[in-house]
Amino acid sequence: MFNFEDNTPRMVAQLKQLVEIETPSHDKTALDRIGAFVASECQQLGATVTVHSQNQVGDLIEARFFGSSKETAPAGSAPGGSTAGKDGILLLAHMDTVFPIGTLAKMPFHEKDGKIFGPGAADMKGGIVVGLTALTAASENGNLDHPVTILFTSDEEIGSGASKELIKRLAVEAGLVLVLEPGMPDGSVKTWRKGVGEFILRVRGRAAHAGMDHEKGRNAIEEIAHQVLSIQKMTDYKKGTTLNVGVIRGGIASNVVPEEASAEVDLRVMEPGEAERVSAAMQALRPRLDGTSLEVTGGLDRPPMPYSDTIKATFEKVKVIAAKEGIDLKASGTGGASDANFVAPLGIPLLDGLGPAGGEYHSDREYIIKNSLSERAKLVAAIIRDWQG
Repeated sequence: MFNFEDNTPRMVAQLKQLVEIETPSHDKTALDRIGAFVASECQQLGATVTVHSQNQVGDLIEARFFGSSKETAPAGSAPGGSTAGKDGILLLAHMDTVFPIGTLAKMPFHEKDGKIFGPGAADMKGGIVVGLTALTAASENGNLDHPVTILFTSDEEIGSGASKELIKRLAVEAGLVLVLEPGMPDGSVKTWRKGVGEFILRVRGRAAHAGMDHEKGRNAIEEIAHQVLSIQKMTDYKKGTTLNVGVIRGGIASNVVPEEASAEVDLRVMEPGEAERVSAAMQALRPRLDGTSLEVTGGLDRPPMPYSDTIKATFEKVKVIAAKEGIDLKASGTGGASDANFVAPLGIPLLDGLGPAGGEYHSDREYIIKNSLSERAKLVAAIIRDWQG
């Protein structure tokens, strides 16, 4: 039988390999390098690999394991075509990180006090290791008796524009979707997430000399200040809706009445319908100063992932599976979004945060808890084995 604890050194070594391939979202060459790595790992495990080529972002890697029946894709089927039916399991992982090339030099892969550090170690190369190890264990233990697909995407950190349709297509073919994003610091999985979006507000006024013709100008920054107050008031904490004006730009010099200004607004929603309410309110904004004009673009990018009856039932079933492995699984959630947000509205059994426990994401302190690597791999392997039981 596969021993997860004994395989921890191998998992750490594989994680080091992945972390030391730096993969910022906009670097296609780097992402294709790591894509080739995970494709090779999956092929060695017996998977059928489909590379979904991309022009602007890294290629998407789909690896399909057809179970102990040695089922193969039907003749003439299109790449990525389903053979799983509703008994299959889909694992989701992303290869891109927020860290630019060169980060590794000042943030090297290292271990300290039971934690592993490095750019993208938690978000989410640790999850890739968990997925590959779980599939290795399931294969060696003869537990791949139903189809399992793992999809490695390359653009999650920048909105999943190239991958979201493939994610949704594979999800509707599956009976369960597990997202290998990092777990919470206490090991909880994620059973809810807020929806995320962004608005851009652009204001146009009239430029003038601040000393000689001040009264002839129309100050775009003054106008945007009025709008910021209106936007912030759209926040509704009781409903879990927040708007945050996080970036403002405008003007060219202090002695010029600014002709243009812009604001970037972060949107987070928990309840269905809130994004529509906020979008309507944003579009209804009107100038306060004569001679200025407004333009609002953007909206919701990822729908909310509420703690639905389907997700609750999924968690309760997985909690029982975890208990058989000696794992006391807990549920939690976060205001951040992931590719799970695209799956949630489809009504498919879904859990997020199946990667190793960690924290301080997107910072030079990002870490995972070392011993959670083997525990999470054991859990994912057990779900693959027992979900149909």
